[in-house]
Amino acid sequence: MKPTVHDIAAHAGVSLATVDRVLNGRAGVRGPTRERVEAAIAALGYVRDVSAANLAKGRRYSFVFILPANDNSFMRALRHEVEEASRHLKPERITIGVITVPAFDSAALVAALDQAGAETPDGVALVAVDTPEVAAAVGRLRDQGIAVVTLVSDLSGHQRDHFAGIDNRAAGRTAASLLGRFVGKDHVGGKEQAGETVGGRIAVIAGSLQVVDHQERYAGFTEVMRRDFPHLTLLPVLQGRDDPAEVEKVVADLYAQGEELAGLYSLGAGNRGLVRCLRRHARQRRPAVIAHELTETTRAALEDGMIDAVLNQDAGHEVRSAIRVLKAKADKAPVIAAQERIRIDIFLKDNLP
Repeated sequence: MKPTVHDIAAHAGVSLATVDRVLNGRAGVRGPTRERVEAAIAALGYVRDVSAANLAKGRRYSFVFILPANDNSFMRALRHEVEEASRHLKPERITIGVITVPAFDSAALVAALDQAGAETPDGVALVAVDTPEVAAAVGRLRDQGIAVVTLVSDLSGHQRDHFAGIDNRAAGRTAASLLGRFVGKDHVGGKEQAGETVGGRIAVIAGSLQVVDHQERYAGFTEVMRRDFPHLTLLPVLQGRDDPAEVEKVVADLYAQGEELAGLYSLGAGNRGLVRCLRRHARQRRPAVIAHELTETTRAALEDGMIDAVLNQDAGHEVRSAIRVLKAKADKAPVIAAQERIRIDIFLKDNLP
């Protein structure tokens, strides 16, 4: 049988009230007595049932999610997962509020963080924009004792309590490894010269290099391309702000400039615009294409051969992970690192779920 507070009290020779004060970190217990209770806890292997204790005390939790308001499919899915979690967790006395801000808008994000702090929730989760102003606003929350989890995109200085997202540098490296293999030596635009394969131009479309996930994907991608595929030429990174119309424009401009692309890595969102442009300009000799997030658009493009591979992160897992971590921080309980690791899924048209 599991040891109980009664067992601890008997082992330490103290009252139940004293055990309760020690377990809850309250004052009023002399040092030697506290040490005796803690020794009894260790000797008996007592593990506190935080959920039961919170239920008995009527403990309630309040969390705030700050999410970009842009209309790309992944962010819509993320907002949907937060709404679903909010609905399902009400019986567990967890309330989740949502604040939306314009994408990549540091000032709006700072204002939202300060607004959340004024409401003194137990925890805040945000899709971060990596600027000193945002880092300072996160610091202000933590100074108030409010736990902070970054979601999808992190802060470079790690001012938060936890990051719920994939290893984005590894995702970029994976994209480069796949794209280099898909393009191969006999790529579009390649040619032999003095015994070397040259040419083979690779385009990279980011949302914004102001967010850490896009910075890290780009860094991982360039690292592997330069190391393993030096015969391919990386064009300057383009930024489409995760907006389908802007992505369509920047890719169309490449074709208007006469670029014959061997490969293209879309490391952000806005892939509706990318696919529209590819259908117009590259149906016969399209580049090898790697994109992120399995959405209705990228699934259809995989199925009809407009995209070769999609790297995916599970939005639902990220939201649930953020909530678990915020709750653990509120309870002063440990975070189980293995449970919170978000994996990178690789989808081809042959293994679509």
